[in-house]
Amino acid sequence: MRIGKYSFGTGDRFAHQGEAQLNALLKARKELGLDITPVWNKSNREHMIVHSSPADTRIEADAAVKALGYDGPYFVDADHINMSNVEKFVDSSDFFTIDLADFIGKKAEQSDIDAFVKRNAKYLGKLSIPGIPEAFVITNDMLKAAAEKFLFAAQEAGRIYRFIAEHKGADNFVAEVSMDEVNDAQTPVEMFFILSALSAEKVPAQTIAPKFTGRFNKGVDYVGDIAQFAKEFEQDLLVIDFAVKEFGLPDNLKLSIHSGSDKFSIYPVMGDLIRKYDKGIHVKTAGTTWLEEIIGLAMADEEALDLAKAIYESALGRFDELCGPYATVIDIDKKQLPTPKEVEKWSGEKFANTLRHIPNNPDYNPNFRQLIHVGYKVAAEYGKEYTDALKRNKAVVAEQVIANIYDRHILRMFA
Repeated sequence: MRIGKYSFGTGDRFAHQGEAQLNALLKARKELGLDITPVWNKSNREHMIVHSSPADTRIEADAAVKALGYDGPYFVDADHINMSNVEKFVDSSDFFTIDLADFIGKKAEQSDIDAFVKRNAKYLGKLSIPGIPEAFVITNDMLKAAAEKFLFAAQEAGRIYRFIAEHKGADNFVAEVSMDEVNDAQTPVEMFFILSALSAEKVPAQTIAPKFTGRFNKGVDYVGDIAQFAKEFEQDLLVIDFAVKEFGLPDNLKLSIHSGSDKFSIYPVMGDLIRKYDKGIHVKTAGTTWLEEIIGLAMADEEALDLAKAIYESALGRFDELCGPYATVIDIDKKQLPTPKEVEKWSGEKFANTLRHIPNNPDYNPNFRQLIHVGYKVAAEYGKEYTDALKRNKAVVAEQVIANIYDRHILRMFA
């Protein structure tokens, strides 16, 4: 299996928006002549919180494809898996995001480190990568440091990949490697040696998700030095191109942008650079569909608006519980959050404008947005009351989902 040049990870917490998500990508095909492969992704943590199973994601994807008569490739992603949970995804998924975050920094056996250094000794001195003006200076100490930081993680990727291949067949799924949920960004030269290690483990990754400099918080814009990001992103593109040839990796290997939704300030940068070098990209927009559901409910009628308000009030009361697991990918100023009494007086339009990511709207509140982003556990606890509200208000919710993916994401990056 091969992933398309452009692909979007369209996570769907409650498995009700598959058709709307696919409609957004079909709109890009119709209006821009752009084929974007849908990848329905959901992590083990999300399944546990909303009490769903990987099979539910497959059912949703297949149903959306059938309902819309979609004739292109599509995938179901076992998002952020490791050896402790991969088995439950094997039957339903054909895209596996192998998460290495917990293994970066763990030291491999010394004999393996020595072998890595020996294998890469030919790069000692000046490493020139086509397209990058400055050569990288590679020392023996640098190779040892790279091995001590990343080799064990690459070996773990190999173990997970081989487990999946043994159960599904090597040609029956796409492998992604993710390293984004860590504190320190990987430099482009570190990326090169990570790819060397993955190649030695015979992991044919088709997408790779590094940690970039700056903040990629959930559901809000990029925070950081855009010029530095642009430099890193461009160098990563060129490093991948070179590594593919050096290490025999898949020729469609591309960058994957995790927590990729709503990074409006850097979409034009990424779009310009992938067009400049004729490269592909994978963008994960996972959690924002759930936010569009809440926006749609707020706009629908009083009953649905009351439910949206109740979900916010509960989320605010459980702030520490809900924010704790996402502490590295959110920045919420609690003092900027409205009180439940304030929200109680809001119209549906006011609620929607406060939550919807339109930066120049005076009502927009990124703190409010981030709290609701991590508050989907509350909606899950409403169970049938919440999903019935989605069914009753399917049209208005779908309108929000399509506008979010197409207008605010695809157009910003590709048009």
